[in-house]
Amino acid sequence: MATPFKPPLFLSLTFAFFLLGSSSSEESTLLAFKASIKDSTNSLSNWVSSSPAHFCNWTGISCVNDSSPSVSAIDLQALSLSGEISSSICELPRLAHLNLADNRFNQPIPLHLSQCTSLESLNLSNNLIWGTIPDQISLFGSLRVLDFGKNHIEGKIPEGIGALRNLQTLNLRSNLISGRVPSVVFRNLTELLVVDLSENSYLLSDIPSDIGKLEKLEELWLQSSGFYGEIPSSLLGLTSLTVLDLSLNNLTGKLPDLLGSSLKNVVSFDVSQNKLMGSFPNGICNGKSLINLSLHTNFFTGTLPNSLNQCLNLERFQVQNNGFSGDFPKPLWSLPKIKLIRAENNGFSGEVPESISMAAHLEQVQLDNNSFSSKIPQGLGSIRSLYRFSASLNHFYGELPQNFCDSPLMSIINLSHNSLLGRIPEPKNCKKLVSLSLAGNSLTGEIPASLVDLPVLTYLDLSNNNLTGSIPQGLENLKLALFNVSFNQLSGAVPFSLISGLPASFLQGNPDLCGPGLKTPCSQGHPTHHISGLTKMTCALISVACVLGVMSLAAGVILYYRSYKLKSRVDNWHSVYFYPLRISEHELIMGMNDKTAQGCGGAFGQVFILSLPSRELIAIKKLVNFGSRSWKSLKAEVKTLAKIRHKNIIKILGFCHSDDAIFLIYEFLHKGSLADLMSRNDSCLNWNVRLRIAIEVAQGLAYIHKDYVPHLLHRNVKSSNILLDADFVPKLTDFALHHIVGDSAFLSTVDSESAHSCYIAPEYKYNKKATEQIDVYSFGVVLLELVTGRRAERMQSSDSLDVVQWVRRKVNIANGAPQVLDPSVPEPSQQQMLEALDIALQCTSMMPEKRPSTLEVAKALQLISSTTNLHDAACSVAEDGSVPS
Repeated sequence: MATPFKPPLFLSLTFAFFLLGSSSSEESTLLAFKASIKDSTNSLSNWVSSSPAHFCNWTGISCVNDSSPSVSAIDLQALSLSGEISSSICELPRLAHLNLADNRFNQPIPLHLSQCTSLESLNLSNNLIWGTIPDQISLFGSLRVLDFGKNHIEGKIPEGIGALRNLQTLNLRSNLISGRVPSVVFRNLTELLVVDLSENSYLLSDIPSDIGKLEKLEELWLQSSGFYGEIPSSLLGLTSLTVLDLSLNNLTGKLPDLLGSSLKNVVSFDVSQNKLMGSFPNGICNGKSLINLSLHTNFFTGTLPNSLNQCLNLERFQVQNNGFSGDFPKPLWSLPKIKLIRAENNGFSGEVPESISMAAHLEQVQLDNNSFSSKIPQGLGSIRSLYRFSASLNHFYGELPQNFCDSPLMSIINLSHNSLLGRIPEPKNCKKLVSLSLAGNSLTGEIPASLVDLPVLTYLDLSNNNLTGSIPQGLENLKLALFNVSFNQLSGAVPFSLISGLPASFLQGNPDLCGPGLKTPCSQGHPTHHISGLTKMTCALISVACVLGVMSLAAGVILYYRSYKLKSRVDNWHSVYFYPLRISEHELIMGMNDKTAQGCGGAFGQVFILSLPSRELIAIKKLVNFGSRSWKSLKAEVKTLAKIRHKNIIKILGFCHSDDAIFLIYEFLHKGSLADLMSRNDSCLNWNVRLRIAIEVAQGLAYIHKDYVPHLLHRNVKSSNILLDADFVPKLTDFALHHIVGDSAFLSTVDSESAHSCYIAPEYKYNKKATEQIDVYSFGVVLLELVTGRRAERMQSSDSLDVVQWVRRKVNIANGAPQVLDPSVPEPSQQQMLEALDIALQCTSMMPEKRPSTLEVAKALQLISSTTNLHDAACSVAEDGSVPS
């Protein structure tokens, strides 16, 4: 039997040293690459020299281990990195994938990365990459994925891209690409699976016919760019296509014949918002894979085929704003997965059948301005997922079914300008109803009393009917932005707040209505809400007096307790300082008294300002300890919050804890809160300062929502919880207090505020679940304060509208938007203010799903800021308190 070969010892040692040297070399290469990067969040803290092959465990590093560990991929997405993308990583011989997306790299396209000979995937999307794409892009010969989406790349698409024969994904989305797309680019890219040239508004090109030769192409994204001309018939050859999006361009002509039937694998077909004409694409459902079909806002005519019943996977159907006519296909209403049907502004006739109840996932129906003629089906109320049904300007007739508002998600109902009869059923079950419009019908009876129990009802239009009786008094407790009952037969006293906050035209045509400001004053038999308001105010003053008495007694007890029981309390204290404060628990307790207390304190606890031995000031927030968690768990929760490092989040310096109290120690900010500054006449907040504050508050929220781990919610955003330093840099405070006081105590406090606080999102009244959308709503209220110059909550009897109600009512009037802008801000800033107002209105949408994310808000506000030509420095306040001119 042959003896196995054993290499000499010196050969084994040589091979081992070779492996060791290779690993050491790759580690050094990574460290050299790190040296060129600015890591503001210290995300690469574990990139440090260590034992061989340990670099494979570093953040974002993947290795292959055939013979020795070697870097194969670097994924550093969304780590807030900036600096320079160095070519030093090209010394990694097996590097195949480099992902630096969602960072802040600000430089031209790094062509030096073409030295990475093994590189197959390069993703630099969503950075600040700028400049043109040179022809030398062809040097990246091995690339399969080239993703430069969401940058500032400009100029024409070079023909050199056509040399990347292995390319499977080409993404140039959302850049500043201009000129014509050369057809020759796609001639040799036969491996392409994805092409994305969307959102390049400076493009001016026809659709290259050679795209139709890409037989393997699965996704073609060309929306929101400058494409014009006809859709080339060569697209009929894209038989593997699953996504075709040509929307928001200037395309003309007809859809190529058989386009629908040739795209048998298409999942999403979108040619909306062009200038296309012709008929509905035949055979579009032949493959039965279609999920999204959008032809809206074109010049299509003709009828819809009944073959739509084959679209068994269809979820979104949009044909609005065309010239379609004929009976609307009944099979469409009962498709098993349908969620959205939009057909408004056409010439459709027919009915909405009872079979609509089979559409168990239906969420939204819009049929306005057509010629539908039928009763409103009973089946409508049994669709539990439906949140919008809009069918105004049709010929619907008969009585409304009793369950017309039974969907628990129903938010918008618009059946105005039809031929409906009978009484309005009591809408008791749709607690999320935001808008109800039944204007222009022949409805009779009284206004349903249960409307007052719909907590988020904001828009109510019952005008031009035959309603009788009085206006329910409880409607004054709703935050109605629109309440129109004109031209009915109503009588009696109008609730005072409805008279004071709405145009008189919304009440006209009801001669028997009475109240202050109306033609008919109320007699003694019709008391107005004004008298009721005075009575409430008297009761409130008595209540305040009682509360003050109780508080005085409580204060005496507390003073006694603190005077005689201080030592025993100190003995039971635990403290953790995250910074060297050099102050004892005893000094903290002794320092918190009436002289150091700030105002009346927030909802969650009193605030004290203390001076340290170093003469630095600190802020201490005293929270009641509800005893819901142990010292160990409390310490862990506060430590999680204290680790946050962001310029717009206040620092937690430490905390102390006893059996009955928790003291959070914060850095002190000299300018105080945004709420206090906005209420002072000498606040010196010019528009540029306000806009910068809004941007940075949004960035702080986006950081805790998305970037900080674990993700956090603020849950108490308002202008009094936004503090400003000496340079007007905002910092969020009172964030995530539910982690400290416990959920039950937190919810109890918020519940006590929710009845009168306009910062709290309306859905909180029926759903206590904390979401990012609730923080976005609260931020939107703060942004409304910055735009209007008004405080959020107005308690005076002469002006009882909070800022949200006030703005909504103003903007619902023609040319009302400019009227809400702060008149103290000079006119050159008004355009930016109107744009910020639009963002604020999106943030305060009554429907949570319509609100943008905090990251989107921050980016939108930054875009507004980038257009300014005004001086962007904060004004300062002189030592004597005067404001410099």
